[in-house]
Amino acid sequence: MNKTLARDLNMNTLLLKLAVTAAVTCLLTNPIPAQISPTTPRAARVRITQGPAIEMTNEFLTIIRWTTNNPGASPEHYGVVHYGTDPKNLSETAKSPIRLNPDHASTVFRVRLDNLKPRTTYYYTVGSEEANGTDDGAKSAVKQFTTPGESLPRICWQDSRSRHRTD
Repeated sequence: MNKTLARDLNMNTLLLKLAVTAAVTCLLTNPIPAQISPTTPRAARVRITQGPAIEMTNEFLTIIRWTTNNPGASPEHYGVVHYGTDPKNLSETAKSPIRLNPDHASTVFRVRLDNLKPRTTYYYTVGSEEANGTDDGAKSAVKQFTTPGESLPRICWQDSRSRHRTD
């Protein structure tokens, strides 16, 4: 390789490193503001219009879904589920964030309950709150679900007649 070509490659490498460094520095020191959703008027009364219902369950987790009229106020809300194995002591809480759409009349909340025990009956109520903790005022009656039993482990094996089988 001649000296001119080697010098040009080193110069191009240097310019590329300088450009990347400048771009990263610009992105990190000049954050782009996120689009802020407008605050909408608070609903006079928030009601659960559909559900709550079990969307999905297995031995260790359950997803609960329900719909309310749009609560309004802060665009950042949480779906909240209070649950436990005693209907009179719902001591566990699961929350899931949601951003309200001011153009929609209703809001669908979905909350995932993790680390559940197999073959166990759980009792729960649902509601929602603003990001600052202000309760929206809608609360369901106590409902229940039972997680299924543990499934058998899947065993993967190979033999001379097939490439891969799963039982």
